[in-house]
Amino acid sequence: MEQVDCIVIGAGVIGLAVARALAGRGRETIVLEKERKTGTGTSSRNSEVIHAGIYYPAESRKAQWCVRGRHLLYEYCARRGIPHRRCGKYIVATSSAQLDVLEHLRGSGRANGVERLDMLGAGQAIRCEPALHCVAALHSPDTGIVDSHALMLSLQGDFEAAGGMLALGSPVLEGHCDADGIVLHVGGEPPMDIRANLVVNAAGLHAQETASRLRGLAPSTIPPLYFAKGNYYGLTGRSPFTRLIYPVPEPGGLGVHLTLDLGGQARFGPDVEWVDSLDYRVDPRRADAFYASIRRYWPALPDGALHPAYSGIRPKLGKPGSDAADFVVQGPAEHGIPGLINLYGIESPGLTASLAIAEAIAEMV
Repeated sequence: MEQVDCIVIGAGVIGLAVARALAGRGRETIVLEKERKTGTGTSSRNSEVIHAGIYYPAESRKAQWCVRGRHLLYEYCARRGIPHRRCGKYIVATSSAQLDVLEHLRGSGRANGVERLDMLGAGQAIRCEPALHCVAALHSPDTGIVDSHALMLSLQGDFEAAGGMLALGSPVLEGHCDADGIVLHVGGEPPMDIRANLVVNAAGLHAQETASRLRGLAPSTIPPLYFAKGNYYGLTGRSPFTRLIYPVPEPGGLGVHLTLDLGGQARFGPDVEWVDSLDYRVDPRRADAFYASIRRYWPALPDGALHPAYSGIRPKLGKPGSDAADFVVQGPAEHGIPGLINLYGIESPGLTASLAIAEAIAEMV
């Protein structure tokens, strides 16, 4: 039987960041990924936004790790030459009834340690973004965008340079715990059994399924999982905006917002579609509902300008209509198994928080 110090399950941005942090501290580490390439799930199917840390409850893990992660991520991208841009974001009120929401968001951001948030009147905002319609905007200059694939490739490179090994096409079939550690039965060519002192379950959309395969882990410790699918639509033609444009938040999400890729191309989304399986097809007909939402802040959006782009699915811990859950990190104190850490519900702002999550896990163990 193979023996290793640490195993990380999942090679998305969180798994790669955690593995990099462990290997960088001199711990022998293997990453097991069931797919044939890295980051095929939530990590590569999102808005690629570097969030400032505005929306999350004070003292929550999301708030703390988003703010800390933003600083770490900008520093890391600059140091490694990873494509990114601190383009800024407007959260816009399109009616006077929404002004109190902007003030609440500014207070929430400041409570979370977001350094720069400026309230702009309609004239100030529209001078900078002439295509915009609003009565006021909350400006977050430290919001940005990043090439998530380049980020994951860099994290993988750091991990492997520190002696770590990435095993693709290696699904965890089951596992059990004994006095000498955790044994995982791993599929692939060839299948193998591996014993580890530490196992970090960073399987994202499959974290609950993976945990359920570990004999000895009480099922009652595994939280329920709900899939929230978000569809994105691209803009035909060049975007008139230079910043990200977000409406005030809506029940279930942040509303249909405008984000930009590093080439300046605009995309809109996500909506919220609760699904039972991982189906990434985008129905062109769902774009019909986008036009009215977008025209509240961009009245000149042309008819027929939206086309299906891609979709992503978030691992939600709460039912539709419930309050957004915080990141869940379960260690031995929660489930009683030495050497096992389960990460559940790592959705937005997971990309932004990835380096802070990795830092916290490495310090925890």
